[in-house]
Amino acid sequence: MSQKPQETALSKCPGCEEPLEPGDLFCGACGYDLSAVPPAPQDHPTIAMAAPAENGAAGRAAEVRFDRRAESDGPAGSDGPDGPAESDGPPESAGPGGSGDFELAAPAPAGTPSAGTPSADVPAPAPDPRTPAAEPVAATPSAGTRLCVACRAGSVDIDGYCENCGHAQPRERDHMEQELGSVAAVSDRGLRHHRNEDSFAVSTTALPDGSPAVVAIVCDGVSSASRPDEASAAAASAANEALLESLPRGTHPQQAMHEAILVAAEAVNALAQEPGRAMEHDRHRHQNAPACTLVGSIMAGDLLVVGWVGDSRVYWVPDDRANPPARLTEDDSWAAQMVAAGLMNEAEAYADERAHAITGWLGADAYELEPHTASFKPDRSGLVVVCTDGLWNYAESAAEMAAAVPADAHQRPLHGAQVLVGHALDGGGHDNVTVALLPFAVEPQGAGSACGTT
Repeated sequence: MSQKPQETALSKCPGCEEPLEPGDLFCGACGYDLSAVPPAPQDHPTIAMAAPAENGAAGRAAEVRFDRRAESDGPAGSDGPDGPAESDGPPESAGPGGSGDFELAAPAPAGTPSAGTPSADVPAPAPDPRTPAAEPVAATPSAGTRLCVACRAGSVDIDGYCENCGHAQPRERDHMEQELGSVAAVSDRGLRHHRNEDSFAVSTTALPDGSPAVVAIVCDGVSSASRPDEASAAAASAANEALLESLPRGTHPQQAMHEAILVAAEAVNALAQEPGRAMEHDRHRHQNAPACTLVGSIMAGDLLVVGWVGDSRVYWVPDDRANPPARLTEDDSWAAQMVAAGLMNEAEAYADERAHAITGWLGADAYELEPHTASFKPDRSGLVVVCTDGLWNYAESAAEMAAAVPADAHQRPLHGAQVLVGHALDGGGHDNVTVALLPFAVEPQGAGSACGTT
């Protein structure tokens, strides 16, 4: 038999405290079933009709009875619609023949059971059905068991759901931060998505000559694909590991980036070969091949290398804000194709609802994988901003991105990344947000030049 869900008047989700709208049946942030929230208990106070006498004092204690209501013209003795009016003290003339509301019963002879004392001839009063029964004590969970954040009783299964109430648990990837030397990254689920489908990897290594190399990889899962969160994590990890293996061997950074993107693509393709991974109770799961975008940057000596597939971006923000910033990547997107073909200007293309439809990605169903790489030799110090569209949607042009970057970001990259994520959340946080910052320090030498683009 079908049941109509109960409407809720809650202002916040009991699971994640996300603000709710009137009439919501499920939490839009965590999926909490609001129809399962029990209604607030009604107030039915229990009034004791007689006070039991203490042991040994039955002959001395007087009992209060509601045997007779004295007529009274005053407000103190009048009855309201909910019963007798409350009084701050005993009636002034309580007793037989008095004008008070109550009558004091005569002391009972010794040995006579009082109204509050059970006896063999007088059955014990039945329990008040309005009194809530004591809840059973849940068994103590074993050490190390992860408990549900909603019901606090059920254990969480390997898929992140409570085995007792079915509530989806917050994921560790909802907000991630990492700082490693001079590189830092922050990723956040955002305000509208139910999970974080972005991922990143930052690392440092040494080139054959002993000079340092710094790596940042940022990946954005394609939400319309199956398991986008797994795809982005696999791609970021695989690309990072490939660079940590090839750079110390002396592979040119631009070639190393190209090879790393191919390795990342293979890692995402392998996910499509794993059967039975879709969770039947996750309505957000789809059955097409896992997919994601990738963008990365390498700082090696005086060389800055970027590589990408998709619409995540790299920006250059000079430390001296008097110099112009720049975007170092070109999107694999419908809007970019329209601009490149001369069919629309940039403002018109990105205003179109098809603007963010990507034309390049990593995944088994990609049309044709074409990794893009470019290398630069900056002539002045600056900051490399590697980010997903969850950030650049709120700072699209290079000038807007430079304005959002805090002035001390080159000295405090983690703080700068936190500020940029906050900028996206303040703007609406409609998508997952991920950004990595790499301060690039050089001595002033003159005009910079791009070494090559593929």
